[in-house]
Amino acid sequence: MQEPAEQADVVIVGAGVAGLSAALRLTEAGVSTVVLEAAPAVGGRMSTERIDGFRLDRIGRLLSTADPELRRTPALDALALRAFAPGVLVHSGGRVHRTWEAGSALSTALSGRRSARGARGALSAARALAAAPRAPRPALRPQRARPALGGPLDHARLGAALTRLAATPVDRLLTRPELSTAQALSSRGLPARTVDGFLRPLLAALLCDPDLDTSSRCADLALRGFARGRLCVPGGGADTLPALLAAALPPGTVQTGVKAVEVATTSLRTADHGELRCRSVLLATGARQAAELLPGLRMPAFHAVTVLHHSAPEPPLAEPALLLDADRSGPVAHTAVMSEVDPARAPAGRALITSVVHGPPPAERDVRAQLARLYGTSTSGWDLLAVHHDPEAVPAMPVPHDPRRQVRILAGLYVCGDHRDTSTVQGALHSGRRAARAVLRDLGVSVRAEAVRAAA
Repeated sequence: MQEPAEQADVVIVGAGVAGLSAALRLTEAGVSTVVLEAAPAVGGRMSTERIDGFRLDRIGRLLSTADPELRRTPALDALALRAFAPGVLVHSGGRVHRTWEAGSALSTALSGRRSARGARGALSAARALAAAPRAPRPALRPQRARPALGGPLDHARLGAALTRLAATPVDRLLTRPELSTAQALSSRGLPARTVDGFLRPLLAALLCDPDLDTSSRCADLALRGFARGRLCVPGGGADTLPALLAAALPPGTVQTGVKAVEVATTSLRTADHGELRCRSVLLATGARQAAELLPGLRMPAFHAVTVLHHSAPEPPLAEPALLLDADRSGPVAHTAVMSEVDPARAPAGRALITSVVHGPPPAERDVRAQLARLYGTSTSGWDLLAVHHDPEAVPAMPVPHDPRRQVRILAGLYVCGDHRDTSTVQGALHSGRRAARAVLRDLGVSVRAEAVRAAA
């Protein structure tokens, strides 16, 4: 391990997505930057474990091909997005139904309104989707949505609502009256069977919030991304994304195994590597670590997430689809044959099934029984590869929630992360960009080029 530089313009604490995003923008502006990471590798919660040829994400967060920060962030042009099939599969009333398949068509229709840069980003995403292998006919033979989830008129209303949401500018969404997501769903004129059979399980998966206490504004942002694009994951595992960001930084910028124990506006003290002098310090850690380094910083509540990975000789569903349990018949909120979404995550001849539980690790027999019902097949021959639990996986966003929380504490001291924005990968990237702009502004460095990129 290299020793940290003795001096830099900016020291960033934390080599997660937010910190690496900020570091890229600072170094692009010519500001000398050092990133300190206490863990042995970059990525934070976006980490992937490798076991016997499988690649297992520790937190099963979903991205959207429409997330704007994925195309605005330097170095992510090379990120391969592996998309789920359009829409989702919903298990309700003992049957599996295919719902809302218009996402990709809607994205195409909207692309004409985007800027040239936005169109290029959409084209890149389309090429990545086209490169994904075609899935064979699904084994589950899902039914088309039937009256249990809403009839044709209900689906027309849902489609119109999502289309309007997709076309609404983000700034306008953030000025809407704020309710809890559960309250907002019950007040928007959609039938209860559409809400309970589709929107509730979908939003629980996107927000990692089964009770839907999340701010309705944040829920609208999540639904907007779903309606404009396709749900997806980084090809090769979640850690691919932070690895690309780190690789784009100058050699020696990121120093792993270095723990910060005290911060000030012009210096930082580490546990075993002495003190670093600098002009600014940016905290890009998780919310708890940031509060420990800056006493008085507000600590949010968290949503706990448990991710279970099973392997099977054959895929129980030969389709890259996200399967939701609207009946809540067990602990699993959603599941997918991840090797169908991203073949690189499993060795040849084996299938990888990834399931997400909102809460503590459940009894495996309950998980197996539920997965057998969802996939309509026996799970007795499946092997449990790993169980990853994080009690602080996702910062909560209850009402009132400010998705643009201040990143500048005072001149020389800044904070970024998904706990300062929305609790998503998109939010982490965006907060890193906002923090970098605040640092550059205080240092007197022109942010014109960065502002032009952000506006594109």
